[in-house]
Amino acid sequence: MRNQRIRELRSLMKERGIDIYIIPTSDYHQSEYISDYFKVRQFITGFTGSAGTAVVTMEEACLWTDGRYYIQAEKELQGCEFKLYKMGMDKVPTVREYMKEYISRHTEKYNKCIENDVINNVENHTGQSSSPKICIGFDGQVLCARDGVDYERLAEENHACIYCEEDLIDTLWDNRPPFPTSQAYVLEEQYSGKSTADKLREVREHMNKQKADIHVLSDVCDIAWLLNIRGDDIRHVPVILSCLLMDMDKCCWYVKKENLNQKVLEYLSDNHIEVREYNCIYQDLHKIKGKKLLADLGRINYRMKSSINTELIDAVNPEQLLKAVKNPTEVENIKAAHIKDGVAVTKFMYWLKHTIGTQTITEMDAAKKINQLRSEQEHYIDISFDTIAAYGENAAMMHYEADESCNAILEPKGFLLVDSGGHYLEGSTDITRTFALGELSKEEQKMFTAVVRSNLNLAAAKFLYGCTGENLDILAREPLWELGVDYRCGTGHGNGYLLNVHEGPNSFRWRIQENIPRAAVFEEGMITTDEPGVYEEGKYGIRIENELLCKKGIKNDYGQFMEFETITYAPIDLDAINVEEMTLKEKNSLNDYHKKVYETISPYLSEDEREWLKDITRKV
Repeated sequence: MRNQRIRELRSLMKERGIDIYIIPTSDYHQSEYISDYFKVRQFITGFTGSAGTAVVTMEEACLWTDGRYYIQAEKELQGCEFKLYKMGMDKVPTVREYMKEYISRHTEKYNKCIENDVINNVENHTGQSSSPKICIGFDGQVLCARDGVDYERLAEENHACIYCEEDLIDTLWDNRPPFPTSQAYVLEEQYSGKSTADKLREVREHMNKQKADIHVLSDVCDIAWLLNIRGDDIRHVPVILSCLLMDMDKCCWYVKKENLNQKVLEYLSDNHIEVREYNCIYQDLHKIKGKKLLADLGRINYRMKSSINTELIDAVNPEQLLKAVKNPTEVENIKAAHIKDGVAVTKFMYWLKHTIGTQTITEMDAAKKINQLRSEQEHYIDISFDTIAAYGENAAMMHYEADESCNAILEPKGFLLVDSGGHYLEGSTDITRTFALGELSKEEQKMFTAVVRSNLNLAAAKFLYGCTGENLDILAREPLWELGVDYRCGTGHGNGYLLNVHEGPNSFRWRIQENIPRAAVFEEGMITTDEPGVYEEGKYGIRIENELLCKKGIKNDYGQFMEFETITYAPIDLDAINVEEMTLKEKNSLNDYHKKVYETISPYLSEDEREWLKDITRKV
């Protein structure tokens, strides 16, 4: 089926004179997670991971994805033409490098044919009249503007051209899922902590600093934060697909009318926000002349960029940093959300430890159980991403998800990794625990202990203001690097407030990459995950994840010191730890953490659960 789709795509490419067709994982808003309507790359490749770029030429079909998905992609691409390119690995070209080499090779081939009088008014392989120009194709509405500008430059440098007027896959996709139009709702100020009027004023202050007259937004999480409006247009990401245009006096929201009910319309009117039809953003951008327009080329699509006819200020959306620094109301709410979440995870661990070996449990059963326990919490809205319940070797795939075709039965041995989270009115959570189900090998216990040490070491960091995650990432990796082990992903990411659980600009990572923005300086109020791990293909996966709240520490002649407060409350499985491999400081950190877990969670448990929790959070 996939190879047939590749053949059909090449037929369309030939008709339009396209040599290279690029298919990113994206929607019109450069969202990380996308609705089913936009899963074009998945449709053509069969690869279900959340990140990757497909490139199809007349000779090859290629897929690029990152270290989270190497194992998964290799399995899912079996039986089809797509070749896997592992991003970040030695001697693996980037998409751009591959395209440049392709253009150079085919242009050189054409020129040699001319020299040898081989070409004489014949058609080239695209079916067009012979020409040295290579044509790069993509859907301009889903490609990131910054990538589009880069491809423009690549085309110009190599005498190539661009075709970006349509989504070729749409022609091939029978029964394509409908465009999402969920109902929008207002997030009241008791949860958001700040009014839309105050947020608009803050953004306008940033516009003034940038000397911008107008600001365009396409990032759906930035818009949701700014307007204090949520929805359900992307599965497990409570947003509405929309754009926004604002100046110093007016604010206009481009959204499908089907998304809006009377209460939301009244709220928008009260906040002096005009509503325009979703697709009008392109023509309205085109009309702007003689103004300075602030736009983040990494967060608008190429068609939007092509519609701009005025001076462009390419800068990070001010909403990015504003929403990353949680206000005091949000901080208190998020802590409350984590208590609810901790209760659910602790109850799940109790159920798992008392049930394993007595009845059949599958990975899907485990995921269903933890989801159900979350749904019983007050103000629960949804899970914050598809729950990962991965047993044994399946956990080596960082973003594994069980289904009917792959649903391992848990046995009383080895590890079960569960990465999960919830959306509540009080905020969003993201937590991973790896549970020992029974007997472990010495290697498994050693690696689990190292991961716990990594997690605790980062959480205990004290650092001067001005540090980023690039400065601190080594604290998490050092116990693993000492063993000659690493993990092919970042150590942590920011978390949105009832938004995407992957939120910038704060993060922990050591590797600096050209296509990824640098990590932000840690500010008081930022929340970042701490999730080191070990992933051994064919054997096991281990990850421990907590969320860290950045706070101010002491201030002295050396400057302002910063520190973290762990706001995730759930036991770390002592059954898998070899305490002899931990330092005294690490043991004290673990004991202090477990003391806090017991004090925070025990009031919400039954007597049996409370006694059990007391034992599994005992001092080591």
